[in-house]
Amino acid sequence: MTSHYLNLSLWQVGGATALILTNMAISVALRLGLARTLLIASVRMIVQLLLIGVILQYLFALEHPLAVTGVGLVMVLLASFAAVNRTQRRFRDIYWHSFIAVFSASFVVTGLALLGILQVKPWFNPQYAIPLLGMVLGNVLTGISLGLDHFMEGVARERGLIETQLALGATRWEAAHGLTSASLRTGLIPTVNAMMVMGVVSLPGMMTGQILAGAAPAAAVRYQIVIMFMIAAATALGTLMVVMLAYRTLFSPNLQLRSDRLYKREKAGKSV
Repeated sequence: MTSHYLNLSLWQVGGATALILTNMAISVALRLGLARTLLIASVRMIVQLLLIGVILQYLFALEHPLAVTGVGLVMVLLASFAAVNRTQRRFRDIYWHSFIAVFSASFVVTGLALLGILQVKPWFNPQYAIPLLGMVLGNVLTGISLGLDHFMEGVARERGLIETQLALGATRWEAAHGLTSASLRTGLIPTVNAMMVMGVVSLPGMMTGQILAGAAPAAAVRYQIVIMFMIAAATALGTLMVVMLAYRTLFSPNLQLRSDRLYKREKAGKSV
């Protein structure tokens, strides 16, 4: 069977708007209050994708390490902000902690994949570097957001129990160990669930995209396996790092729970 790539016209893409209009119609009919949000999200998505399409086309022609690294850093910065913006509680250095975790996990794992596994030459080839980093970042920010939110909510909810354990002689790690472990599990749940049903219930985006572009299914499967292991490793590293940074912020070396450093997003500056 001869495979070929179908190039979509703007009219065909425009026709796909009927699909999102279905969602908006359901929202209006059932009074869900999501029609305006769906419209804004759709317009924002279109603008962002058109913009990144122009940028990637420029990068593909340029193929310069500084340009690729710069775009990667911007992506990391936006992902770190998005991860924190999904949480309900904050503390002073939370954005900085998120950036450290996202940057470390995504750049280390993507770099190892480019240099050691895929052996891309040059390593900054934007055809590989940017898409791989983007897929990793999308999952890392979800894991960090879930893990961090679970940890901070747990600190606020179990403050009395934690302070009792500390007063009875427990170390700060003994008092926080259960909550830390639960937060890591929470951050990894989406990745684990995706891996469990991949190839049986769902066909992942990376694999589907390559097949639509004309790649052999066997080759697309091999790429998808590499991507999923990258995502799993980066999500685990990023979630672990951000939770441990939050732990060091909220549990002082003097065996005190610094819950006064937490505040809710809706009422910034008010401690819990």
